[in-house]
Amino acid sequence: MKLLDNKTAIITGATRGIGRGIAVEFANQGANVAFTYSSSVDAANALETELNAIGIKAKGYQSNAAEFDTAQELAKEILKEFGSIDILVNNAGITKDNLLMRISEDDFDKVIDVNLKSVFNMTKAVIRPMMKQRSGSIINMSSVVGLKGNAGQSNYAASKSGILGFSKSVALELGSRNIRSNVIAPGFIETEMTGKLDEATVQTWRDAIPLKRGGTPEDIANTCVFLASDMSSYITGQTLSVDGGMLT
Repeated sequence: MKLLDNKTAIITGATRGIGRGIAVEFANQGANVAFTYSSSVDAANALETELNAIGIKAKGYQSNAAEFDTAQELAKEILKEFGSIDILVNNAGITKDNLLMRISEDDFDKVIDVNLKSVFNMTKAVIRPMMKQRSGSIINMSSVVGLKGNAGQSNYAASKSGILGFSKSVALELGSRNIRSNVIAPGFIETEMTGKLDEATVQTWRDAIPLKRGGTPEDIANTCVFLASDMSSYITGQTLSVDGGMLT
């Protein structure tokens, strides 16, 4: 018996990096996977093929979770296609970094919309079926930046910090319906995005981490499996830092 057998998961922003790692690990643990992507059609098709080959049901949806009505329709479509929604992983996120003096209103609004409002939109979209089932696990992707702030990332920090308060409130509201809401705060995770950075800079970051390495998408995916499964059935309203000790 696998940890997520017969469960259906929605993962937003799953075609690369952390989201892709979560989708693959969920499939390996027996979950059916509905995932969203914004523009990478080829990557989405490749992921869908890879996940289905594992022996579960998987389907990609080109959808913008930052739009309220779109998110509601997406959840209805997934419920119709898969029959249940047991797990929601709000992973989609963007950065538009700049110093506060230089940041535009548009860059602030876009980051809040994609990183924070999408969490509200998707959570709102899945709670009705979860309440009906009297079970569900909602996992929201924050960041160490949401916990401590970071110069040049006031918009990103605000969006990721907002997720913490929202998730705790959801945990308090929906606990009586056996719906859990938790947060993961990744530290420095090495993905294709960080692969474009100067190696010397990346090594400096690694050296500053107690475990002396960057994290992998699998490190985050394994934590997601734990929070999505019955192994964490008495955990809600919590934030798990997966950062190699960075904030210690």
